Amino acid sequence: MDIQAIKNRFGIIGNSPALNYALQVAVQVANTDLTVLINGESGVGKEVFSQIIHALSARKHNPFIAVNCGAIPEGTIDSELFGHEKGSFTGAVDNRKGYFETVNGGTIFLDEIGEMPLGTQARLLRVLETGEYIRVGSSKVQKTDVRVIAATNRDLLERTQQGKFREDLYYRLNTVPIRVPALRDRKEDIPLLFRKFSVDFSEKYKTPSIQLDDEARNMLVNYPWRGNVRELKNIAEQISVLSTDKMVTATDLKRFLPEHPEMNRLPMLAAPQQQSGGDFASERDILYKLFFDMKKDVTELKKMFFDILQNPSLGQNHDFHPADSHVLHSFPATADITPQAPVISNAQPIIIQDGKIDHHEEVEETLSIADKEKELIVKALKKHKGKRKDAALDLGISERTLYRKLKEYNIAE
Repeated sequence: MDIQAIKNRFGIIGNSPALNYALQVAVQVANTDLTVLINGESGVGKEVFSQIIHALSARKHNPFIAVNCGAIPEGTIDSELFGHEKGSFTGAVDNRKGYFETVNGGTIFLDEIGEMPLGTQARLLRVLETGEYIRVGSSKVQKTDVRVIAATNRDLLERTQQGKFREDLYYRLNTVPIRVPALRDRKEDIPLLFRKFSVDFSEKYKTPSIQLDDEARNMLVNYPWRGNVRELKNIAEQISVLSTDKMVTATDLKRFLPEHPEMNRLPMLAAPQQQSGGDFASERDILYKLFFDMKKDVTELKKMFFDILQNPSLGQNHDFHPADSHVLHSFPATADITPQAPVISNAQPIIIQDGKIDHHEEVEETLSIADKEKELIVKALKKHKGKRKDAALDLGISERTLYRKLKEYNIAE
């Protein structure tokens, strides 16, 4: 089928070579039963590719279901996918069919496959290799004929090296990889997408259709778009509703764009340009910057004290005198003296004799984000007397995410 016909049918806008190649691969693999792994950042439209593959396959008249693996609690995902027997766990009052049974003959799209627990990964691998599965609480082997399309915005190969994703499952899923390009990698498509979205929202909200001047268009094209097409669509909707002028200038557009777009990008600890390993991604980035800035401030503060000790005349401007240097006899070189600041361990003392520095050794304090993350969780639980719901609210995460972090860091409640 012609690529342009596919775009028209599924509402895909753009002509970048990377996008056209991804569509071409999807069309070629659609009429097979090969497992497909769709890679791409959040918001690029990975689910649309799964729908294209299903719609062009021999299974198009059979069921299609999209499952977000990251949205299903770890304790129930096996039941959701493979079903369960009555009485197999608390709350299992009846037998239940899983998706692999109800979608037999069709296609299952497993989004956020990187969030799937290791135990469920083993069950999925067996389905992919033999077409067999077992309901939770049962010993009877059942057969299914389901095509699996998986998607991820994570570096699965990196997660296999971290022991968070099965290597055998990765290679089994990665039979045919499809890479959906990020919006910033297809800049020529940004004005087309914005025009389409703005026209749609103008019709929806009965407002005048907006246009961008040249400077605003350049700003739109060069914006990094960490949220990809989803973010662009949201911005177009905001401007369509809130803009008072039909012609939008760069100054007008700037009001709708976040001031610090780099904060919206989810970092990865091991790979600088990929997403992090947990739902704490954005929090980790903020914490890392916080401790880095804190270290810089402490270093500058120490330097000021040393300068005053070596040149007493400077103390007149700082209300400090070498006679008061005894207060630094055991002052840690890397300690933080700001109120309520966290104590940084592994500090080395400064030995001062007769107003002179006898020994000074600076040791780089730990900047392990995982350690700081664990410390914050422990403090939050202690603060709220072990109440997970309140602690999760205080941390700004979901209770499910907190539960997973407790298991990951082996934190006793």
